[in-house]
Amino acid sequence: MRICRFDGDTGPQYGLIEDGTVFGMTGSPLQGDFERGPAAGALEAVTLLSPVVPGKVICVGRNYAAHIEEMGREALPEPLVFYKPPSSVIGPGAPIELLPEMGRVEHEAELAAVIGRRGRFISEADALEHVFGYTCANDVTDRDFQNGDKQWWRAKGYDTFCPVGPWIETDLDADNVAITCEVNGIPRQEARTGLMLFPVRRLIAFISRAITLEPGDLILTGTPAGVSPLADGDTVTVTIEGIGSLSSPVVFRDL
Repeated sequence: MRICRFDGDTGPQYGLIEDGTVFGMTGSPLQGDFERGPAAGALEAVTLLSPVVPGKVICVGRNYAAHIEEMGREALPEPLVFYKPPSSVIGPGAPIELLPEMGRVEHEAELAAVIGRRGRFISEADALEHVFGYTCANDVTDRDFQNGDKQWWRAKGYDTFCPVGPWIETDLDADNVAITCEVNGIPRQEARTGLMLFPVRRLIAFISRAITLEPGDLILTGTPAGVSPLADGDTVTVTIEGIGSLSSPVVFRDL
């Protein structure tokens, strides 16, 4: 299934995408108590929102060897885990905002796993049973703040710094799919998820040792090499094989 959220007649609601048409849904697909409703319109005619409203956005750094090399870092024996605030999440087509105080802001194309089943102390063998589906994400990062601050709350956490979408694909084997990023149509990042140092099942097992994972939580699984700066007027597009493309315009906001 392809599950989206869209701006319906009564506000945000979940939708089911079938053959280019969005059907409204009653209930929550993340809770398993949903039904397909009437057609809301053609996919290109509805306004898509972030496909999930996460309680937690859990991110992973240094998960692709080539990216570790380009950043001049070293691989770690365990996943490097950090948070982005849920307030940083935006949907497809919503703008990434650059503010006057920001420095070098870069894109980071990532596969995101959407948790669909609550759990703690999840084994690697059972980990994928807790995944509802997958979507595209962009872990937008201010490198100046990342290198200068002791914590990454600004570098990773500004409002609009976590584009997610365009929908959740529930029928995907995410072990080795292509992930790419383009800026203004020019390729910047290209890899396969099979190159991750810690695959999805390992990340879920590791993270759930410390915290309970809840339905709707997002796990961003790390970015491959090729990160580069964004500027006012750019359009950045993350594409993942078997899911689709997530495009975001970049705008400068002078306060």
